[in-house]
Order: sequence, then C-alpha cells, then structure tokens
Amino acid sequence: MSWFTSFPQIDDGHLRDLKRVIDEGFRNFTRSYGDMIEGFFNPLQSFLIWSERLLTNAPWPIILLIVAALAWGASRSLRVVIGSVVTLVLIGMFGMWDDTMKTVSMILAATLLSIAVGLPLGILMARSERVQSVLNPILDVMQTMPSFVYLIPVVMLLGIGRVPGLIAVVIYALPPMIRLTNLGIRQVDREVLEAADAFGSSAWQKLVKAELPLALPTIMAGINQTIMMALAMVVIASMIGVQGLGQPVLRAISNQYFTLGLFNGFAIVGIAILFDRVSQAWGKRLQKHREASHA
Repeated sequence: MSWFTSFPQIDDGHLRDLKRVIDEGFRNFTRSYGDMIEGFFNPLQSFLIWSERLLTNAPWPIILLIVAALAWGASRSLRVVIGSVVTLVLIGMFGMWDDTMKTVSMILAATLLSIAVGLPLGILMARSERVQSVLNPILDVMQTMPSFVYLIPVVMLLGIGRVPGLIAVVIYALPPMIRLTNLGIRQVDREVLEAADAFGSSAWQKLVKAELPLALPTIMAGINQTIMMALAMVVIASMIGVQGLGQPVLRAISNQYFTLGLFNGFAIVGIAILFDRVSQAWGKRLQKHREASHA
C-alpha cells in the first residue's frame, strides 16, 4: 500500500538526468551567446552609469529644487511639495543621500524601460484577443514566480552588476504596466471610437487622440504600480551587485545591524511614498483635466 501513502514520482535517476540536460543546455547557451547578449545591453549600462553619476554628483540643493518643482507640477499641492522635500532632507541628514540617489537612478531607469516595453505590449493586447491569450499566462508566471528565481538566469547570462539587477527589476515590475494599459484601452467608451471612425480617423489617430488620452488615468495607475514594485525589488537586486539603499539592508541582515537596516528601510519607504504621492496626484490632475475638456 506504499503507493497509497507516498505520492508517485519520476525515478530519481531520470529526474537527475532531466535536470542535468536542462542545466547543460542553459550553460551551453550562455557560453555561445553570453558575450553577444552583454554587448546588446552595453548602451543600457552606459545609460545607468551616466544617470547614477548625474544624480550623485549634482549639488543637493539642485536636486531638492528639481524634486520640489516636479512635485508642484504634478500635484499643485503645497503639502506634497513640502512632504517630498522634507523626506529627502531627512534621508540626507541620516547619511543616506548617495545611496538614495543610486536607488532613484535605478528606479527611474527601470520605470522608463518598463514603460517603453509595457505600453506597446499593452496596446497589442488590447488590439488582439490572440495576443492577450498568449501574454496572460506569461504575465501570470512573471507575477507569481518568486523574485529570487529571476536572479538565477540573469546572473548566469550577464554576471553581477547594474544591468543584471535592472533586468531582474524590470521583469518583476513590468506586468502591471502591460495589464493596466490593456485594461485602460479596453475600457474606452465604444461610442467615442465610433465617433472617431465617423470622422474618418485612421487607426493611429484614433489611438493617439482618443484611446490613449482616455486610458491615461489607468495607464498612470500602471506606472505607479511599476514604481512600487521596482522599489520592492531594491533589496533583492542588491544581492547581485545593484548599489543603493538595498546593500546596507542586506549588510544589516547578514551582520544583524538592527539600526542600519531600520534607517535604510525607512529611507526606501520614504522614497516609495514620495513617488506614490506625486504619481497619484499627477494621475488625478490628468483625470480632472480630461473631464473638464470633455465638459
């Protein structure tokens, strides 16, 4: 009755052979195409180095002024502006300015890359049921697979450094951008699209002047979620050499430095709240502007 109490499984020898074949195949792929893949991502690495140096070398008063201006332009709220500036001032006073700038550089690069990839894919999903049926299972896997698992193939292909960390962050943060772009375009009122067709709009004009503007609040929600998920990967990405606030947290975990981990954790939370409030306020302003223009 052992078959009744022990779940049947593949023979250990066959399972070991299967794992060996998969591992050897991936290693052979890495040896054959690893250099080519690294060369493909060289421009991305140059951009990451440039943006990091730009933020870390810029005078801190300039950074504060830029953040205040962006917060005001997005929210038109003095409370959001003061909260953003005070958050950065506190982070700087506790000696975490450089690490914060490195983290912000990584988050901005990951967000821009996620938008560049996710927006077209979301539009394709909204246009085609077949594309949606293909992409949905892939997005399900990307959102449910443990984030540590992303690091294994990325490190085997590209080693340790900024670019592997960025790719792991983008893989984790990309699905909300794709899904919410698809959702926003699908929720556009059909009467609006029929009116655009009646006026002889081309598919491109209909997309740019009707669908994307009407879907913009939902797309902004996708950008907001992408930023939050990218920040959630900061500590995990530090395991493969991504510099910033995640490395002190990782060091604190390894050496049981409670205060070091607490301070840097609060800094990550502060940056997350800053990004969240500013992006949400911008999305609400876009929504009000759209409603006013339609009225």
